[in-house]
Order: sequence, then structure tokens, then C-alpha cells
Amino acid sequence: MQACSPADPTNTRREQALLRQRRPIEFSQCRIYDVREPFFSVDAELPGRLGRAGVIRTPHGDIHTPAFIAVGTQATVKAVLPETMKDLGAQAVLANAYHLYLQPGPDIVEEAGGLGAFMNWHGPTFTDSGGFQVLSLGAGFKKVLAMDTERLQADDVIAEGKERLAHVDDNGVTFRSHLDGSTHRFTPEVSIGIQHKLGADIIFAFDELTTLVNTRGYQEESVRRTHDWAVRCLMEHRRLTAAHPEKPAQALFGVVQGAQYEDLRKQATRALTRIFDEDGRGFDGYGIGGALEKQNLATIVGWVSTELPADKPRHLLGISEPDDLFDAVAAGADTFDCVSPSRVARNAAVYSPIGRFNITNARYRRDFSTIDPDCDCYTCAHYTRAYLHHLFKAKEILSATLCTIHNERFVIRLVDQIRAAIRTGEFDELRAHVLGRYYSTRAQ
Repeated sequence: MQACSPADPTNTRREQALLRQRRPIEFSQCRIYDVREPFFSVDAELPGRLGRAGVIRTPHGDIHTPAFIAVGTQATVKAVLPETMKDLGAQAVLANAYHLYLQPGPDIVEEAGGLGAFMNWHGPTFTDSGGFQVLSLGAGFKKVLAMDTERLQADDVIAEGKERLAHVDDNGVTFRSHLDGSTHRFTPEVSIGIQHKLGADIIFAFDELTTLVNTRGYQEESVRRTHDWAVRCLMEHRRLTAAHPEKPAQALFGVVQGAQYEDLRKQATRALTRIFDEDGRGFDGYGIGGALEKQNLATIVGWVSTELPADKPRHLLGISEPDDLFDAVAAGADTFDCVSPSRVARNAAVYSPIGRFNITNARYRRDFSTIDPDCDCYTCAHYTRAYLHHLFKAKEILSATLCTIHNERFVIRLVDQIRAAIRTGEFDELRAHVLGRYYSTRAQ
């Protein structure tokens, strides 16, 4: 099917919506869409479980799932070149709408040709809605929402010694920049507008982040608010897509909240799957958000996955530890992102098959072996633990680059192995082998 003229009267609105969601192939001055290929398809499943392997198709390439999406918060995976991320096997990167809104601004990214062109990344891209950062930074928690469910429940959760910078109402969130204190406001329409300018292949609906210590009453109110925002996000996404048919198609994911409550998670999921636009189209995929207790991660993902349509991808926001990856995949997650591999690398922590360890420990000062002799990354092929130890002690910037290269490759490679194991029917064997080594002994 050829789409040389968006105004072709032979196309109904539904057909034009179909054209916008398909993968464009550049040819002459026209965009030709292969409508036989769905946005997402499944080609292997875990027997008796919700896990599967498949393909997400975007205007900038396919993503084979399960897939780890490397986090490039400010249009960069810190300390590593985009070209290097490609060499490491990264299929896609995720940038942050909140941070790019504050600096350099979505208009500049749009003028550069979109997120991928701006950062010289030619593969698929994601942007989150900014909701997590607006509320987590607004409560002073920075990168992590510290959860202690033993503490007294409260609805005005704030980090110790911090001032609240974000305030939620039914229409949106008013917040002060963590950079300069200036006041800003995000609504569902603002978030979608920013993400359209950033131009990522996959974007997320604006949602309210809650914590595990918010009261049940507030969680119920927040689920309702997030649902209302999701409706507004879908409508604004369709409006902007129709207004700019010359731009590559963007897929919009709705986000499921509901904290640790099974009934709220399931209610929120069902409600999201019943949101449609005037052409009868709903969300292209779904994100599973909110703070999760590690021990309940698989259970919560399973609650949500059982309620979601099987023909749409599921993205779990914010995991990268080996046990979490296996649990999430088995429970139905297709993609996931996390800043942890790069963040801990900058603090001298590196992954190995027998656990994570700190390269600045004294024992590595004269250790001339590699981080992992079985790793195929650039760092392990060329550098020793002793050299990395030296770089950190000398406070050399190269330390962060080399350790980030290794950590990102470790997680990407592990997820690649999980995906292959689903297809060959060896998932359980791989899980037992990997986790048995990783958690049963301390790294030497």
C-alpha cells in the first residue's frame, strides 16, 4: 500500500490511521508501508507461562524481544558513544522527556531531526513521559524511590531533609526544576507534545507515580487520575499524528499503576485496554509502572500481563538485575529499561557471572585478569582489573567508560541469551545455571 498523498480521498480515516502505525520504508518521495507486518508479533512462548519472544517493528528498525532498552537519559548513555552501544548489541535506547524538556529543550531536538538524529543513534528510540522524574525528583528521591513498607503510610511522602518541588492535581503536575528552581507544569497534553517533538518511536502516556507507602485511598485516587490522563494522552497523540503526517509513526504505550494491590492493578489494566479513539484504536502497547517490591515483582507483572491483550507489547519500567530479568520475562514482560548498569559502573561496581563486585577493592590492585574471561566486550578484550582499579583510584574519566561498556554488554548479552532460550525451550535450564552462579558465591 502506497501513501504518497495523506489526503487521498480513497482512504478512510481508519485506513489512514493504519498507514500511520506501519513501518515506513523510504523510497523516492513516497512512504510505502508493508501493512502485512503488525507492530508486534509473537513467535515463541514459554509453555504454561506468560513469557514470550517476538518482534516490535518501528520506523527505525525491529526490536527482538525480550529486549533490554539501554537508558540514555539526556540523549546519551553516560560515558559511552552511541556507536559503542550499537557494537554492544543494544537494539534501542530510552531518553527522558523531563530532562530533555529542561535541557536543551524539545524544540532544539526537533530542529535537529528528532532524538535519534540529535544523538547520532540510528536505531529505535523510546522516551518516557517525564512523570517519574517530575514526581520522584519533586519528592527529593533522585534516581530511586526508596521504599520501606514497614513505615507508617503517608500520602505526602518526601525524602528526608528535602523540600517538595512537585504538586499534583487532577489536571496535571506543577513542579520546580531541579536545575534552577524555575516553575513548570506538565499536563497529559504537554507531555505528549514534548514527546512528539522529541520524535521517539515509542512514547508513554503521562501517569502519576505513587510509592508503596501511599495510603490505599490515595492509590485509588491516583489510578483514576492516571486513567483520565491516559484518555487525554491518546486523544492528543492522535491529534498531533494527524497534524503531522510527514513524520514517522510513533507508538503510544499506556501505563498501568496500582502499586502493590492486585485489584487496583487489574482494574487499571482492564480500564486502559478499553480506551479507544474515534477510529477504534487503543494504545499500541503498555507500560507497567510504579514502585514495586522486589519480592513481589513477578507476581505484580503477572497480574497485569494476564489482563493485557496478547498481541501488544509490555514494557516494565526500571529493572536490570539478573533475577529480576528472569522473573519479569517469565511473567510476560517483553522489554525493560534501567539506569543501573551505567550508574553502578560509574561507582566502580561491575557485573560478573558469579556476582557484582567493586573494582576498587584492594584485592584487585595487582589482579591482571579481565573482569570476566568469557565476556566478549571491548573492555574485557583489552583491559585488566588492575588497570581499572588504577583508573578509579586516579579518578580518571576512562574508568566510567570502560566499566559502563562491560556492564551494558553483560545485561544485553544476558537478555539475548534469555530470548534464545525461550525459542529453544531451554529457559528454565538457563535460569537455573545463571542465577545459581550469580547468587550462590561471592565474586573473587
